[in-house]
Amino acid sequence: MSLKLHNLKPSVGSKRQPKRLGRGDNAGQGSYSGKGQKGQKARSGGKNRLARKALRNLMMSAPKLRGFKSFHPKAVVFNLEILEKHFNDGDIVNLGALKEKGLVGAQADKIKILGDGEITKKFTIEGLAISNSAKAKIEAKGGTVKI
Repeated sequence: MSLKLHNLKPSVGSKRQPKRLGRGDNAGQGSYSGKGQKGQKARSGGKNRLARKALRNLMMSAPKLRGFKSFHPKAVVFNLEILEKHFNDGDIVNLGALKEKGLVGAQADKIKILGDGEITKKFTIEGLAISNSAKAKIEAKGGTVKI
């Protein structure tokens, strides 16, 4: 027998008849109809659902955004030692070169170079933000910075 839409059936035992509540004491669920005694949950429409428990816990556990949050993306920060490791002497370091080497993601658009670490190679930095200390170190080794 092949599986077709017209011969699909639920698994055996997966479908059950609903409990027939409030049909008298002899039917097995009469009197209070399985709802205990009085209260919100005993009334019709008195279901509590998730709003009271799980949703409240979720809302309370989530961090609240207080104060001002800037939507401007933060700059990806690089130190000179990373450039020393990944680039050769005389290379041009720009956004495209950093993406090509896999040092930044495709979405990155702001990059700043900081002056931590020593360099022995000569780089040309193009179109990247750079700290004064990094600029001084690069120019001391004969490199150039074009902003």
